Amino acid sequence: MKTLRSTLAGTWYPGSEPEIRAMTENWEKDHRADKSLVQGRVNVLLLPHAGWAYSGATAWCAVRAVRDAKFRRVVILAPSHRAWIENRFVAPESDAVSTPLGELRIDKEWLDRLALVAPVTRNDRIHAAEHSAQIEFPFLQLALTPGFSVVPLIMGVFEPDQMGMCVRALAELMDGETLLVLSSDFTHYGSDFSYTPYGTRGGEDVRERVAAVDAEALSFLERGDADGFVKLVERTGATICGRVPIEMALRAFPQGTKVSRCKYATSGDTDRDFSRFVCYAAATGVAEWKREKLAVLSEEDRAFLLRIARESVEHAVRTNAPYRADHFSASAPKATLEKMGAFVTLNDKATGALRGCIGEILPMRPLVEAVTARAADAALRDPRFSPVTPRELSGLRVEVSALTPPKPVASWRDIVLGRDGMTLEKNGCFAVFLPQVAPEQGWDLASTLSYLSRKAGLSSDAWRTGASFETFQAEVFHEQ
Repeated sequence: MKTLRSTLAGTWYPGSEPEIRAMTENWEKDHRADKSLVQGRVNVLLLPHAGWAYSGATAWCAVRAVRDAKFRRVVILAPSHRAWIENRFVAPESDAVSTPLGELRIDKEWLDRLALVAPVTRNDRIHAAEHSAQIEFPFLQLALTPGFSVVPLIMGVFEPDQMGMCVRALAELMDGETLLVLSSDFTHYGSDFSYTPYGTRGGEDVRERVAAVDAEALSFLERGDADGFVKLVERTGATICGRVPIEMALRAFPQGTKVSRCKYATSGDTDRDFSRFVCYAAATGVAEWKREKLAVLSEEDRAFLLRIARESVEHAVRTNAPYRADHFSASAPKATLEKMGAFVTLNDKATGALRGCIGEILPMRPLVEAVTARAADAALRDPRFSPVTPRELSGLRVEVSALTPPKPVASWRDIVLGRDGMTLEKNGCFAVFLPQVAPEQGWDLASTLSYLSRKAGLSSDAWRTGASFETFQAEVFHEQ
């Protein structure tokens, strides 16, 4: 197992377990009378990410609200300070991260699901050089019940369409077993931060004015107002380094999410030098994530469908004749006898290149029959490719997409990338994309619709006027 070692231990926070526990015990003595201001099971934390000597006591005020809580995973949204990152999440390549308190496993399965619906890059060097996610690991180890995994995601800037795609992906994948951590310091004041709207001499009045800006920003977080938060940052120029993770979370939060401040402090509160200082805030929240699932197929159902798809492909290739559509129906699990649309996709294992994909959108027959028939079609009758040969069979990966019935939408603006498959029809021309196509290609909505138009044999901008659209969702699963 490949482990990404801490590059902060001994500098940004203590380098040994006894020193770490002694430091946090001192904070705990100061906070024992405090209670979380949010009613309910806290599953959202806003934490600063400066060195513990500066912001640790502030962070602990919120961290202690999840002490002894049991979560399956922790997703950390953290800003990039050293690498320029556009329109994507950056996750670690490694299998685990470590601190003096031990190792934390990376939830690779969750990351793989995220990568199906949002752009994800994996890069250990960026994570090793970045403190904003690493600094939170020992806090989590101290507070939570052991056994959880982590998903540290570093991000930079996003265009609106890409932000929307990532917001939808986050909202879709979050659940009651997941703790969400937003890593952010607040206003950085001073000439070296290029932010001195209240002069360079400093003074108590500067701290008060900066704190007022941060208080307004935190009020938008408490109200769940993403647009208000973004406009405030634009209007004031507030140097809140985690503004993008905060905006993403605000846009992903389900209605009714409750967030409350725990503590606010600055690096200048000790020496009273407010010519250059950084501000820190901690908050807790309760989000009732409501995941929409197809929830029609069990793991056993999926395994059955993948097996018959593989058998159908191999039989068709070796005999040049497909099975009857009902060949497997007598032994089919109950759920697979429901009428559903389905696509079967064949990809090259080594390169990931598409080798065949054919399906049917409308629920015309039992799912088991649709998969049996379309698996053979994907192998032999995809007009874009020559038929699959026996020599290729061992190098193919089979994927099945079980579809919900398509529904018309009023406009292309109603299509949600990462969730919706889509059809376009115009002037007798028709094309379809499965939900996973756009995320896999890294396309925004405009690019997706342009490619869809070209797939239909139309000009790349034909989708803008006169086209009709339908959307559907898919439960997608493939061979390992």
